[in-house]
Amino acid sequence: MKENKKSVSTRRASSHCKASKEKQEDFIMLPTVDFCFKELMQNDNIRKNIIAALLNVPPSEVENTELMPTILRKESKDDKYGILDVRVKLKDGEQIDFEMQVEAFDCWANRSVYYLSKMYAGEIKEGEGYDCLKKCIHVSILAYDHFQDDKECYRRIVFCDAKTGKEYTDLMEMHILELSKLPPEEKNETSLLQWMRFLGGKTRKDFEEMAKKNSELEEAYDVLDKLSADEKKRLEYETRQRAIRDYNIGMLTAERRGIEAGREEGENRINQLNIELSKRGRTEDILKAAVDKEYQEKLLKEFEL
Repeated sequence: MKENKKSVSTRRASSHCKASKEKQEDFIMLPTVDFCFKELMQNDNIRKNIIAALLNVPPSEVENTELMPTILRKESKDDKYGILDVRVKLKDGEQIDFEMQVEAFDCWANRSVYYLSKMYAGEIKEGEGYDCLKKCIHVSILAYDHFQDDKECYRRIVFCDAKTGKEYTDLMEMHILELSKLPPEEKNETSLLQWMRFLGGKTRKDFEEMAKKNSELEEAYDVLDKLSADEKKRLEYETRQRAIRDYNIGMLTAERRGIEAGREEGENRINQLNIELSKRGRTEDILKAAVDKEYQEKLLKEFEL
């Protein structure tokens, strides 16, 4: 007996609807998207616990954390604005800037030094002494390999004597967390490593497993879960994701077009060179240039091409 076409269609629609609902329920925001990271850092406990892990002190020692404006002021009309992801002030006046970066950034070292310096210099006002300056820390949370020649996932960078290695001052320091270099999980990991794993999580299952092992991460997962269930927040998150994706596609397209334009220009130069050599009956040079790039470049210079 043939199955009714309408019932088949209804079953398919029901199956599709069920799969769509399951996918929606499984959705979880990723902390590597700066929108999500900023939302997580709105939570006082999450802020305190991440800062404690970073400074390697008990959370109880991080008594107060205050979110500050993320736009660094301009000192002159020609100065460049600095816009931070998350800027936190501690009880003793120390400041910490957290920056989340997913894609490789060629001038990241320059950018982070500039932001750290601007944050530090912005503390002092006219008429104040240098003794009022407080420690400033820049934290780079990177989802790519920044240092290509080693496997270290975390490093602290400070001013020190180049010869002896002795620290000169701790008033400005940088912490660099490379999530892409996290080693295989081990027992009794540091709190910082656990937080790095959480920030680099990729699926709901990842976060659920981490939450079972650590009460701090369990609280962070609960906040993440609520954020992901908030339709308005989800829309903002997806809009930010699209903006990042569109930017990356635009950069890739521009790069490809540049390569193609360069290739076309190169082909035109070679064609012109071959024409000039043919006019002069230098067919042997055409053959030699085809297999000898140095000789080809020499001929291009000779004909000013």
